[in-house]
Amino acid sequence: MMSLNPVQIFKMGAEEEKSETARMSSFVGAIAIGDLVKSTLGPKGMDKILQSSSTNEALKVTNDGATILKSIGVDNPAAKVLVDISMVQDDEVGDGTTSVVVFACELLKEAESLVSQKIHPQTVISGWRKAVDAAREALTNAARDNGNDPVKFKEDLLNIARTTLSSKILTQHKEKFSNLAVDAVLRLKGSGNLDAIQLIKKLGGNLSDSYLEEGFLLDKKVGLNQPKRMENAKILIANTPMDTDKIKVFGSRVRVDAVSKVAQLEVAEKEKMKLKVEKIIKHGCNVFINRQLIYNYPEQLFSDAGVMAIEHADFDGVERLSLVTGGEIVSTFDCPEKVKLGTCKLIEEVMIGEDKLLKFSGVELGEACTVVLRGATQQILDEAERSLHDALCVLSQTVKETRTVYGGGCSEMLMADAVSKLAAKTPGKEAVAMESFAKALRQLPTIIADNAGYDSADLIAQLRASHTSGKHTIGLDMQHGRVGDVAQLGITESYQVKRQVLISGHEAAEMILRVDNIIKAAPRPRAPDHRHH
Repeated sequence: MMSLNPVQIFKMGAEEEKSETARMSSFVGAIAIGDLVKSTLGPKGMDKILQSSSTNEALKVTNDGATILKSIGVDNPAAKVLVDISMVQDDEVGDGTTSVVVFACELLKEAESLVSQKIHPQTVISGWRKAVDAAREALTNAARDNGNDPVKFKEDLLNIARTTLSSKILTQHKEKFSNLAVDAVLRLKGSGNLDAIQLIKKLGGNLSDSYLEEGFLLDKKVGLNQPKRMENAKILIANTPMDTDKIKVFGSRVRVDAVSKVAQLEVAEKEKMKLKVEKIIKHGCNVFINRQLIYNYPEQLFSDAGVMAIEHADFDGVERLSLVTGGEIVSTFDCPEKVKLGTCKLIEEVMIGEDKLLKFSGVELGEACTVVLRGATQQILDEAERSLHDALCVLSQTVKETRTVYGGGCSEMLMADAVSKLAAKTPGKEAVAMESFAKALRQLPTIIADNAGYDSADLIAQLRASHTSGKHTIGLDMQHGRVGDVAQLGITESYQVKRQVLISGHEAAEMILRVDNIIKAAPRPRAPDHRHH
């Protein structure tokens, strides 16, 4: 006789959530994440303060979606998926991190109501897939490309920078920073190598004191009694220990039969150091930059030889220097003929605020430049750096993929319009799913308007009417709280960013919607300690 007891297949302590509950918990988690970052969307979005439990980490004030999501520990699996897409968005294109999460979250809200009307998730998904294709096509057709006209293209870039920065802390000095970012990216001459742009943050002054410095700044001082400026520098960049002149035998066990022998050891150490320095000077360099410390004795030798020695240039500094001056990082000095020295016309000390820095001008990599950010508090500086980084990323993406689209909720409405038109022609339940996709797209401009306290229902109705009647450049004029022509307002966004938001948001939402079981593994039991007390 078979027993009718349920068979337990999971280990003790493992949990399983079945279809309905699993779907509920994914929706709830994902929607909570969406609501969390929702209020940071758009030019009038709010900021969040992130405080971490560990005291050593400074508190952050930010409205960058990726930063917020990175900093919160998320336990809900669906929420984790959304956190991941914001990270990918940040790596791929640098901006639109909030939009992508909010879009996925709105799609899931729509899905939730459809599933509760007994429409099968797979039906919803196949409707969405058609909708995405329609939306992407509409976006691509609406994209403009001024890549061949440098003057217009620069204007596009400036507009994109303004649009990106308008939702960030730098919005007060939008003009200044847009120009700064565009200049920096255009210097790269299309290489898009953001490593050549260095950001240095210096407390003091205010944001409007920030500026773009040509050349390269190293946040270091020159060693003692050494030349303070150096023309036509030949730079040897090294990563090697230069601290063996102080004898280290006192910490280790050395057997000697008289104290005088220790002195001999010291002399031997010094000799070794001297040889090393001579080898280095044989390379014909007049500047020696080391990633590690340089002690007093070798420093003396260098200054006797008239070589400027800079110690402990942190790793980023060294890596960047080798990129910018065209030198290689060396750690052994036996074959000078194989070593490529970096070059630079002039090295001098400059003052920024209270600090002295070394400025390298006339470097080999002409596009190298340094943005010096000034600000009143560390939090402001960090947030300014994040904002500027977003802008630089988007701009360097745009230099590669020169197409642009209109911002201000215009592209979303345009895509929603295309999807709605397709839904009207589609028979069957998929049409309902498509309509829900269009609705989710329209949520983005709705939220942007809500965040500024405008009447979103009225504005979105106007937008929708304009787009349906074929006026495809109408978007939100956030300065005045009304509908306006985005082409005249100059609200431009990168096509790449918008496309990425559409595709990633859809993929994440679809992935969460496909879930019907969540299985949590049993926690691992702690093994007892086998210590002898």
